Amino acid sequence: MADDIVFELLHSEIINYSLEQSKDNINEKKEVDLSVVEYIGFAAGYKIMERLTREWPRFKDELDTMKFICTDFWTCIYKKQIDNLRTNHQGVYVLQDNAFRFLTNFSNGHQYLEFAPRYVAYTCGLIRGGLANLCINSVVTAEVQAMPSCKFHIHVQRA
Repeated sequence: MADDIVFELLHSEIINYSLEQSKDNINEKKEVDLSVVEYIGFAAGYKIMERLTREWPRFKDELDTMKFICTDFWTCIYKKQIDNLRTNHQGVYVLQDNAFRFLTNFSNGHQYLEFAPRYVAYTCGLIRGGLANLCINSVVTAEVQAMPSCKFHIHVQRA
C-alpha cells in the first residue's frame, strides 16, 4: 500500500515538474510538451524489462512479447493485468485498461479528458522502453475516451 502511494506521488510530481518547465512555451504553442515525461518512462521501462526478463528465454514472436507486456510487465508496475489485448496481426496492438491507475482519481466528467494525456505519457514511455529492451522498435500512443479507461496503441516498426 505504501509503495502504491509513493509511486502515485512520484508520478504526480514528474507531471508537475514537466508542466512547470514548459509553462513559458504553453502560451506560445497552446500545448504541453510531455517528451520529458515520456523519456523518463522510456528509461524506467527499459530497466524494468531488463530485470524482469533476465532469466527468461527470448520470446518466439511479437504476440508472445505483447502477452508478456499485458501480464507480467503490467502486473509488476500496476499490480494488475491489462484488461484486453487486440491485434490486427500486422504490427498494431491495442492494450486496454478499464481502470487505469492514474485516471481513477479523476471525475468521470468530460472536462477532465483534456488533462488525460499528461497522465498517460509516462506509461507510453514505459511500454516503449520495455519493448526497446526486447529489440522491438515501436510507437506508443494512448487514447482516453472515457475516464478512467485508457487504450494504448502500439505500432511495431519492423526493421
